[in-house]
Amino acid sequence: MSADSQRISRLQPYLDRPEPAPTLLKMLVGVQLAGFREDAGFAQEQAARKLGFSAAKLSRIESGKGRRPPAESDVRALLELYGTEEYEASVLLKLLQRAGEPGWWQRYDKRLMPEWFDRLVGLQEAAAAIRTFEIQYVPGLLQTPDYTRAVVERGLPTAAPAEVRRRVELRTRRAELLLRADAPQLWAVIDESVLLRVLGSKDVMRAQLEHLVEMAQRPNVTVQIVPLDVTNASAPSIPITYLRFGGLDLPDVVYLEHIKSANFLEDQDETEEYRLALDRLADDALEPRDSLELLRETMKQRYGG
Repeated sequence: MSADSQRISRLQPYLDRPEPAPTLLKMLVGVQLAGFREDAGFAQEQAARKLGFSAAKLSRIESGKGRRPPAESDVRALLELYGTEEYEASVLLKLLQRAGEPGWWQRYDKRLMPEWFDRLVGLQEAAAAIRTFEIQYVPGLLQTPDYTRAVVERGLPTAAPAEVRRRVELRTRRAELLLRADAPQLWAVIDESVLLRVLGSKDVMRAQLEHLVEMAQRPNVTVQIVPLDVTNASAPSIPITYLRFGGLDLPDVVYLEHIKSANFLEDQDETEEYRLALDRLADDALEPRDSLELLRETMKQRYGG
């Protein structure tokens, strides 16, 4: 079997996934196309020029970015240019077809699901491992519905009740990925101040900490708390989400959220800096067992749990 055939054969399981994973599949299609191009000896600009594409268009196809997958006609033209064998081409085209199937989150309107957020949810759905650091709120994937409602109402005080309800529903549905049979590993580092900041009410906070304790005992979830008395903690001033995928030549992705937009970093030099920052935070934080104990103590002493 050729190297291309071996590479493509690893994609076969993604054709049989019960749930669509459009963000992952777009990335996989792009990575494979880039590999075919390199094997055929074409530079990106050279291949784009031969097909009348702009360099930006081919770059976008190979990166798997954008709300929609690339046009089938464009992918077929690229496969023909690269002289891709029939088997490899057929698998990639089937993958492209599945990439066009909407994920559950894409059924929400664009007000709730702007393109940058659509991409984050799709990446989380596809990730093998998620690392996150939060300095203000409980990580979204670990929030209770009542806590989420308090977060939404705090951030969007003029939002209509129906919009608040839809945002809570969306975040609750996102959290279900941690309960799947193929759930990703989640490693969350949380500043202790998050546990002390009352959102909603003390009852809401008690239930939220109970949920954190419960989730932290799942085999795929690790929770560490950075205590307030660690004065030299290397905590950044913004939350970080670091996503890693199960091989397949996909780059790690760092997600940095702003008020109305977000940055996605994929360059290895940049993502490595954030991986090291998360490693330092984990070193500063309490061990998982001690973090559980702090969660229980805070729940009891501050919220009467």
